[in-house]
Amino acid sequence: MEVTEGITEEFVEELHNTYLLSLNDTKDQYAIGFFMNDHLKLPGAYWCITALNLLDKLNGQRKDEMTEFIKSCQNEDGGIGGNVGHDSHITCCLYAVLILAQYNALDAIDTDALAKYVADLQKEDGSFSGDSRFSYTAISLLTLLNKMDLIDVKKARDFILLCNNIDGGYGAIPDAESHAAYTFCCIGALAILGDLDLVDNENLGIWISQRQTLQGGFNGRPEKLPDVCYSWWVMSACYNIEQENLINLESLKKYILHCQDPDMGGIGDRPGNEVDVFHTYFGIAALSLMKEYDLKPICPRFAIPKEVLEEVFPHIK
Repeated sequence: MEVTEGITEEFVEELHNTYLLSLNDTKDQYAIGFFMNDHLKLPGAYWCITALNLLDKLNGQRKDEMTEFIKSCQNEDGGIGGNVGHDSHITCCLYAVLILAQYNALDAIDTDALAKYVADLQKEDGSFSGDSRFSYTAISLLTLLNKMDLIDVKKARDFILLCNNIDGGYGAIPDAESHAAYTFCCIGALAILGDLDLVDNENLGIWISQRQTLQGGFNGRPEKLPDVCYSWWVMSACYNIEQENLINLESLKKYILHCQDPDMGGIGDRPGNEVDVFHTYFGIAALSLMKEYDLKPICPRFAIPKEVLEEVFPHIK
């Protein structure tokens, strides 16, 4: 193993597995584990479970516990909150579906009520609760549940298209600054809708290629520092529009590897920084997209292993 000042260029797979499995046992109040920060309990579970699955280390672990937990997070309005007793939130609804799909346990919740809750969030302008993040979330969830007939698809698509800027990127709302995370959401939504022909690939490709910094990692917008989480958001957009050739994949891989903790496992946002489950998941997901280290292939549209998509959602082509 090559290690220089706490940096390794070897993928420490077993240490990542140990780190992820240890999250629920830690008492660190700042940890984002299965059951640590109240409002991040469900998101933390998604990041952890999906990372373990990509590592081929999930093996049905905690299925009954997680299924019962998510079931208890579904509220009377049909939506799902980030923890028991928390208000429903559209993002947590998608996390719940993605987790249960990986356990093949979608029947644990009322998916009809969940789909109705999400569909009812659509506004007159076609958006969902305001910005393009939630448009992606709604379109992804309703497509997975085969419930797109509940919304005005044309309005949803048109809102996303209005978020496209002259520089090629996409923002949170029309006329907002282009940002890698929102670009992922808009391109992911258009990919799911089958509307990538409406994307200016050349213009977007230029903007995406400019997100790679001299360190090899991506930033979210111009003049910002690189961050491992953008490895997924930028790379997934690249793969959706088949423009991954614009990226120096070897430099990106090295950046992600340099953000690992070579002794304890886990991945941080930048080399030498504290690791967390959020960046660990996104780093592993990006490496999966790049077909590195025999990781399970991940779907760039839905952010779950492709095998789950094929087995649990056969209606999706």
